[in-house]
Formats: sequence, C-alpha cells, structure tokens
Amino acid sequence: MDGLKTVQISPANRMTGLPAQFFAGLVRKANAQAAKGRDVINLGQGNPDQPTPPHIVEALQEAAPNPMYHRYPPFSGYPFLKQAVAQRYKEDYGVELDPEKEVAILFGGKTGLIEISQCLLNPGDVCLVPDPGYPDYWSGVALAGGVMELMPLTADNAFLPDYGAISPAVADKAKLMFINYPNNPTGATAGSEFYKQTVEFAAKHGIVVASDFAYGAIGFDDKQPVSFLQTPGAKEVGVEFYTLSKTYNMAGWRVGFALGNPEIISLINLIQDHYYCSLFGGIQAAAAAALTGSQQCVAELASAYENRRNALFGAMAEIGWQAAKPSGSFFCWLPVPKGFTSSSFSDLVLERADVVLAPGVGFGKHGEGYVRLGLLAPEERLQEAIHRIGKLNLFG
Repeated sequence: MDGLKTVQISPANRMTGLPAQFFAGLVRKANAQAAKGRDVINLGQGNPDQPTPPHIVEALQEAAPNPMYHRYPPFSGYPFLKQAVAQRYKEDYGVELDPEKEVAILFGGKTGLIEISQCLLNPGDVCLVPDPGYPDYWSGVALAGGVMELMPLTADNAFLPDYGAISPAVADKAKLMFINYPNNPTGATAGSEFYKQTVEFAAKHGIVVASDFAYGAIGFDDKQPVSFLQTPGAKEVGVEFYTLSKTYNMAGWRVGFALGNPEIISLINLIQDHYYCSLFGGIQAAAAAALTGSQQCVAELASAYENRRNALFGAMAEIGWQAAKPSGSFFCWLPVPKGFTSSSFSDLVLERADVVLAPGVGFGKHGEGYVRLGLLAPEERLQEAIHRIGKLNLFG
C-alpha cells in the first residue's frame, strides 16, 4: 500500500549464530549432478533405504481410524508407548525404567538432542562435544548460547574420547557432555569399561551425560552394542536418547525417546509441553507394536548391514583402499588418499565417479582426512561405487 514502509526483518541472535547445515550443501551438489542425467550413487547421507516392516505399517493402518487418536494426545504421550520402550530396554539390555518418570517421548531423537542443551545450558555454559560428531549437537548448544569444548576422537584411541586429556579446569566448567556409540560418523563402538569411566568422570566433575544411542540395534560380528544405561550409576548422571528411525527403518515416522535420570526427563517433558502436543496416537500405537512385537526384523536388518559392509570392504581390497571395518552403525569411516583433503576427494569422486561421500571435515576438524560412507544401498551398488572410484587410480 502507498505510504507504508517495508518492515526490516532482523533475525534474533540465536538464528545468526546457528552452524551452517552441512548436509544441505551435500544434497545440492548431489542433486546438481543427478540433474545432468548422471547415475549418482548417493552414500553421503544417513537416510535408511529400506521400508518399514509390514507389521508396523499394518499397526498404523489399524490404529488410524480410532477416534480416540483424532483428539489431542496426552502432552507427554500415551502410557502404553512408554511402557513398550521400558519393556524393550528390559529385554534387550536388562535395564529397568520407570515408564512415567524415566521415559520421555520425542519427535525423533534429533529433537531431544537439541532440547537437552536448551534444558540445561545457560549462555556461556560449557558443553563437551565429540569431534568428529553429529552436527546437530552443535545446533543445540548454539541455540542455548552455550560454549563447545571439543573432545577429539582419533584412531589411536579407538575413536573414544580421552577423559584424561581434558583439563580439570574445562571439566569442572562443563555442564553437559555428548557421547555417541555406535558412533556417527566413525562406526566405532564402546564397551562397558568406557561407560564406567564415563560415569566416574561425569560424577567427579558434575557433568550431565547425553548418550546418543541412535544406532544401538546395529552391531556386527556377533557383538550387541552396549547401552550407557547398563552402567551402574548411569541414571544418576545422565540420559540416553533412542530412536526407532534406524532400528525399524522408521526415519520418516519421527519417534524417539529420552531415557534415564528422572529430573532431566521432567525437564524435557516440560520444554516439550511448550512446543508440542505429542505424536499422533496412531503413530504411537504403531511404535508400541514395533517395540513389543517380534524383533526378527531388527536382527535381519543388522545382518543385512553387516553383509553390505563385507561386500564393500571386499571391493575396497580389490582397489587397494585400506580402512578399518566399522563394528557398529551403518557408516564406514574411510581415509582419503594422499594429496587430498576430505572435501577435495569427495568433490572429485562426485564429479568423476558419480558417487556421493560425506567429507569428514563436516563432522568437525578432527574429521579431516576421512570421508563417511553410508551402507545405504544394495550390495551390488556399494560394490559398483567402489569400482567406479577404483577407476580413478588413486590407491595403491
């Protein structure tokens, strides 16, 4: 209208301080190559490629017409879903959980991983973050105005943080710490001794532990991943985040949980009261069916990823690409050839081999020198991707 001025939009500081979305750029590059008509094999993202098991889909179909689920659900979710996840943890890990006080339902695990920083950190508070690590840890800390102190994950220490290398001054300032095993991006796993050290370190310095157990169902070589909550004292110092995205190929369903310390669970429920009205009841019913029904689909999924891993590494051996096999998750952490950075190697492989890999530097400065490859394609496509890269004659 005449005479009216255009409003100048000034974002809040929390918006301008957010880290760049690394994967958005990766997707743009992949899409640009595909738009040229190229046969792109995208192994750079963490999006499960297989469908949700039919019995879970059928549970949603049966629940969706229920008029009870067409109303607002309870703010913290239906008790039957909390009971289902408590049952699953009891059966899989021997962990006892109080469904009402020690379980929070999340809109996917990512939501909780961001919310916990908002629940616990004031501006300037210190958070210990693995490097390399899942970039959304950074997002939560940034939104809370916190300060990150990095915990390097190196091959020399089996991609575990070295608590002895963290200065006591930094440890005493820290209020929150993220750990993640099976690990994204390295594919490393952690044993009970590491979690014992974690609980002791956290208790000594007054740090809350946030254990990201998103890949908890995916372990290889007949070894089940260990849950942080199996450790004596774990509930006193922290919580674990679990998701159905990877375990049941339910990434698009957005069902996750925070589990453990009741005070922290109460805070997460409180902040979610101001954001959400919980998940659609039909999805909660289907999630409960996933957790309480046959787990054969989970065993088959882990076996499929292990077969893919073995096929991939067989092809890598043929071209002279040497790397350590992952012991869990669906990621492989692969060193780049001499003379390349993680980004320059990823760009070359996309441009000349039509294969998308995630440059390690996108997960932190200690990710430089590596690329992350997702086992998210059939064995034949994984082998083809490696053979294409082999034709570039970069190894050997």
